[in-house]
Amino acid sequence: MQRVEKWGLFEVSSKGKRDGNPFRDYAMTVTFKGEKEEISVNGFYDGDGVYRARFMPSYEGVYTYKIEGNFADSIEDAEGSFEVVAASGKNHGPVVVVDKTHLGYADHTPYYSIGTTCYAWANQPMERQEQTLKTLKDNAFNKIRFCFFPKFYEFNRKEPLTYPFERGNGEGLDPERVEQEKSCRMRFPGMQETEQDYGFDYTRPNVEHFRRYDMRIAQLMELGIEADMILMHPYDKWGLNEMDKDACDWYLRYVVARYGAYRNVWWSLSNEFDFIRIKTLEDWERYGQVVSSNDPFHRLLSVHNGGPNYDFSKDWVTHCSLQRVDFYRTTEDTDQFVEKYGKPVVWDEICYEGNIGLGWGNITGEELVRRFWEAFMRGGHCGHGETFMDPEDILWWSHGGILKGESPARLQFLLDILRDVPGGYLTKGEGIFDEVVGYAGGHVGEGWGICYDYAIHYLGVCQPVYRQLILPEDADYEVDVIDTWNMTVTPMGVKRGICKIELPGNQYMALRVRKVG
Repeated sequence: MQRVEKWGLFEVSSKGKRDGNPFRDYAMTVTFKGEKEEISVNGFYDGDGVYRARFMPSYEGVYTYKIEGNFADSIEDAEGSFEVVAASGKNHGPVVVVDKTHLGYADHTPYYSIGTTCYAWANQPMERQEQTLKTLKDNAFNKIRFCFFPKFYEFNRKEPLTYPFERGNGEGLDPERVEQEKSCRMRFPGMQETEQDYGFDYTRPNVEHFRRYDMRIAQLMELGIEADMILMHPYDKWGLNEMDKDACDWYLRYVVARYGAYRNVWWSLSNEFDFIRIKTLEDWERYGQVVSSNDPFHRLLSVHNGGPNYDFSKDWVTHCSLQRVDFYRTTEDTDQFVEKYGKPVVWDEICYEGNIGLGWGNITGEELVRRFWEAFMRGGHCGHGETFMDPEDILWWSHGGILKGESPARLQFLLDILRDVPGGYLTKGEGIFDEVVGYAGGHVGEGWGICYDYAIHYLGVCQPVYRQLILPEDADYEVDVIDTWNMTVTPMGVKRGICKIELPGNQYMALRVRKVG
């Protein structure tokens, strides 16, 4: 009997019809049944006369399956069974929403999203893709955002390794579309520059493209990294944003059927959805419904903004996927979004550490790390990006490869601090005006005199040489000075009552206060 880990990937396949358009003309459904769950999943055509279906079991024990559909006149091995064994290694299950506003793995391990962005890494030369995986393995990142469609923008002028659909016989460009795209490019340089009609047949996926994403998502899963798949985006010269309603909806169903069973997949309907001018809010609402209604595993699902935020109160939206508020104000608004929507807040774009000439890609490592600390102290999550000039225009933010910045090591340090938080989660607490306080557990007192069982007082850009703490007289508290940039933790001993803590007078310091026992 075949074995698969709990929350692992189990796949069944069967030979079937090749005539007509097998992607569209035939259906395959597989029902998986265990002692504690029964789930039906849609199969998909994978070329060469092969139909597949994928499943993620959530419990241990013996499962059975039954294959049905019109994809074959006679289905071989239509029924079978397999055994689900305990999860091991980095397999903590999928990331899910915990207590409405937090994220955690299905096995109840807390999850802190230390994300990064590499939009087009899976469409780079294979050697660079492998280099990207090695870089991810050696760093703290546990989520990566990337596009399924190719990207055309500044520093991204080359054709992709593959296209997502087979090429058909185009009849030339629509003049109205060309004029519309010219208008878009005037407002948003790099967007939708049409050079030729690629003549895609949107009813026939390019299985070579999809199979490479199969491989890369699986490799990320083995590394314990969430794959935040961006399903659409505005930076398109190939006409992919011109798919009609039927083509878009079918594409989304196919993607969900193919990748939904991977435990590390998240769905992002779009990067900067509001920059795709030809799509309406009604379109985006329909896309959200299509993905959520066809996903039996209920993966995390959101929409990323360029300007105004999407309405995250929608039932199918699981978390807030955010870009900066403006150039300066970003993660300082985390707790406001948590309160407004009552959902996890993930800052997926907060400007990038780098030195390019575009305003969103030239902040310092210190500033990027500061924004991370602000996000987590306020009960949210955050994402990294890097855009340093390169003689070959190979920037991590889109191409992957190697990292050049100073922030990744500091993000590993932050992650290590977060993993020591009792109970796993921080909530924004009370503090004086030059600090932000993240706390866990209970508290005593009120106002500026409030004292938490566990708290981190983050001082950000301020540089005091001391800080006065007001602690209870009847309890002991361990106090540590944390240098978030130089990555040091200095114990200051056990304190109680009103006490003065000496600080080095540097920026990016924090005080950690923990009740003894």
